[in-house]
Amino acid sequence: MTEHRTLIMGILNVTSDSFSDGGLYLETDAAVKRGLEMMEQGADIIDIGGESTRPGAERVSAEIEQLRVIPVIGSLVRSGAVVSIDTMNAATAILAIEHGATYVNDVSGGLADFFMPKAVAQTDAIYIASHWRGHSVEMDNKALYKDAPTDITRELSERVDALLAEGITPERLILDPGLGFAKNTEHNWQMLGRLDELQALGYPLLVGASRKRFLAALLPDDATVEDRDSASVAVSVLAAQAGAWAVRVHDVARTVGALRVLESWNKGARG
Repeated sequence: MTEHRTLIMGILNVTSDSFSDGGLYLETDAAVKRGLEMMEQGADIIDIGGESTRPGAERVSAEIEQLRVIPVIGSLVRSGAVVSIDTMNAATAILAIEHGATYVNDVSGGLADFFMPKAVAQTDAIYIASHWRGHSVEMDNKALYKDAPTDITRELSERVDALLAEGITPERLILDPGLGFAKNTEHNWQMLGRLDELQALGYPLLVGASRKRFLAALLPDDATVEDRDSASVAVSVLAAQAGAWAVRVHDVARTVGALRVLESWNKGARG
């Protein structure tokens, strides 16, 4: 991969039960306003999701998901946003693409919906495949590894082979280690510390650590979810330094500032 600036993907949860901002942007107008705000702050991509994937979250129907996200996608695309649809449903992905979404961010890597890979392959959309072992209600029971980075990289490599076989071309494929999904705190830090092993597969990497529960262990017991933002920004900087294609974040403004510091630092080091 050629060197490039790490992109910032702003998180827009159009849900009632997301762990950090559930209900804040459930109404279309509030969601669009938040999306425009993140664009103004410097987000390169707005990642819009209508189904929570927090630990223990129950699934919602594709119909409800679509009612939540499609009006927001259409409005933001008309406003000039580059949009990603965060979904495990092929039908939602295709409808989102028809309304202007550029990326399909599937936290299941195509395992939750058998039709997803082939459906996306028939479009021009870019597919983001995460490491995943099961839905939110069961994933904590699946956090069993001999060596987490080795196992995660092997399992994602197997997903890559399956996705390519379904017709998704290599240049339209991005990988995500799936931090927090069937991984405990130790697994997440091991994977972050050894991102180079996943990069060796040859695909761009999206890193999404923002406000996740493994960061809470670094903070006082009474810390709020928003208090995790400083740790989230630090992870984004380190991920960018490690060569991540993009970071997925809640706090766009602080991440933009931090990545500008990193860029200036690196320019200084190059003389």
